[in-house]
Amino acid sequence: MQLVNTSLLQSSSFINNEWVSSAGTFPVFNPATGEKIIDVSDAGEAEAVQAIEMATKAFVTWSALTAKERSDILRKWFNLIIENTNDLTLLLTTEQGKPLAEAKGEVAYGASFIEWFAEECRRVYGEVIPTPANSKRMLTLQQPIGVVTAITPWNFPIAMITRKIAPALAAGCTVVLKPAEDTPLCALALAWLAKEAGMPAGVLNVVTTLKAAELGKVLTTHPLVKKVSFTGSTEVGKILMGQASSTVKKMSLELGGNAPCIIFDDADIATAVKGTIATKYRNAGQTCVCANRILVQKRIYDSFMKAYTEAVTQLVIGNGVEEGVTIGPLINEEAINKIKRLLYDATEKGGVITMGGKQHPLGELFFETTIITGCTTDMLLSQEEIFGPVSAIYVFEDVADAIALANNTQYGLAAYFFSENINRVWQVAEQLQYGIIGVNEGLISHAEAPFGGIKESGYGKEGSSYGIEEYLVTKYVCIGVR
Repeated sequence: MQLVNTSLLQSSSFINNEWVSSAGTFPVFNPATGEKIIDVSDAGEAEAVQAIEMATKAFVTWSALTAKERSDILRKWFNLIIENTNDLTLLLTTEQGKPLAEAKGEVAYGASFIEWFAEECRRVYGEVIPTPANSKRMLTLQQPIGVVTAITPWNFPIAMITRKIAPALAAGCTVVLKPAEDTPLCALALAWLAKEAGMPAGVLNVVTTLKAAELGKVLTTHPLVKKVSFTGSTEVGKILMGQASSTVKKMSLELGGNAPCIIFDDADIATAVKGTIATKYRNAGQTCVCANRILVQKRIYDSFMKAYTEAVTQLVIGNGVEEGVTIGPLINEEAINKIKRLLYDATEKGGVITMGGKQHPLGELFFETTIITGCTTDMLLSQEEIFGPVSAIYVFEDVADAIALANNTQYGLAAYFFSENINRVWQVAEQLQYGIIGVNEGLISHAEAPFGGIKESGYGKEGSSYGIEEYLVTKYVCIGVR
């Protein structure tokens, strides 16, 4: 890995604007080659507590800055990220595996949240409430909640971070971030750039660790922490939610998904194929909002499947740094084993693999682009996130059947459907039980739009004007006047 700005490659936790080493370390590997990139500090409870205490101290001065002062620093941070796009792209691909084109898109996407909230922090308004009595005046103030801890996953090692910490910092909060152990390098690079942008000491802290459960407990139970933001599995989210309840912390949870992608018989086939490919195979299917179940109306099943299969065959598997590659490796062996388990269960229950279905000869973390038909609701891949390059195909008869199938899950993060009928668009969008709906579009996330789920996919919004509200408290002031 040849970085122009070699300072972006850091290996220690970042606490109070200093690089803090730990007694132990853990290796970070390139999933495409299996080669070790670097050894990173394996922080423990002491470093986590230190970061929280430094963030608490910094909150006093950071929250007292004017919105414009915070905005200017965030804007400088955004500019530095854009200036270092090529290095960040290479770093992201090297530690996470996604192709360079996707990684470059993520850098821009991640930076857009910093740009958006650098502007949005200047629009945090209270209100004056019409008084019921001439002897009183009533108003509300919007103020930062305090120290925020953020726990992020490996699949978007830049965007998942900026989507959380940009609104927190904009609101006037300070942050302690724990990135995923598989992909800590982008987080440390962002921290270095934040310091270069003039972020004061203690405002942004990054703790790297292999002891996720141990530090997760500290970050969710420490009394100085006022807000927790987590993206990950529903199972882990429930554990963190229970821990945070001990001190009644405010939480944002972006948890598991089981996104349906519905192809109605009045859909434009070319649009549907393009959109389904985009949502299904982006990041090798390792996204919480990717199509987990592809539901195709019976009347157009043959025509859609012919076009879709042809499109999938055009995808190129390989090392993400190589030109033309569109599908990179999975993140680790556990991810490969999960896909094998889900496919075995599905074929035992009548599913038919029509394409792919096994590990790719390129390496142990590569898996063939796969299509499995004849899927039913009793299969595990209908109930669990596949998180890999596997298209699970279902057939339905009518709109009522499609909506029933789509909503038959405890999850409610994202859903997609394709239809050229405006009446059907309204009908289906209103009846789908999901926090995000894509209509004739497979890529739906933007800094300007609210991102978040319902049901067991969590609660709270990221991005948009709603995103900054997650880090604010509303204070009511009643003034007696004579």
